[in-house]
Amino acid sequence: MKINFDVSKPIYEQIIDQIKKMIARGELKPGDKLLSQQEMARLIEVNPNTIQRAYREMEVLELVETKRGRGTFIKEGEEMISNIKREMAQEAVSRFIEEMSSLGFSTAEIISWVEEELTER
Repeated sequence: MKINFDVSKPIYEQIIDQIKKMIARGELKPGDKLLSQQEMARLIEVNPNTIQRAYREMEVLELVETKRGRGTFIKEGEEMISNIKREMAQEAVSRFIEEMSSLGFSTAEIISWVEEELTER
């Protein structure tokens, strides 16, 4: 896993976002074991406490579960995957609309741009 960290967002949140993307793309599947906190810290070159926080937050979000003595695993359930995809899509669309609006485009113009881009694909 390679993360290009953004200084505007806490590192542990960026780690969570990266794992969510990996789940959404099918790179991580329900039941898959994550690297240990120490291994993950070494891999992405961050403080182990940062990884510990990310793993703890993912447990609160019910993305993962820790099994004592066995490790941390992606939680089972297809609903979780569809929820992650929906949440990430909503965030991407919201950022896009906000940026286009800040450039002065109207709703009709934004829709027109999207339709144009989609027909070109």
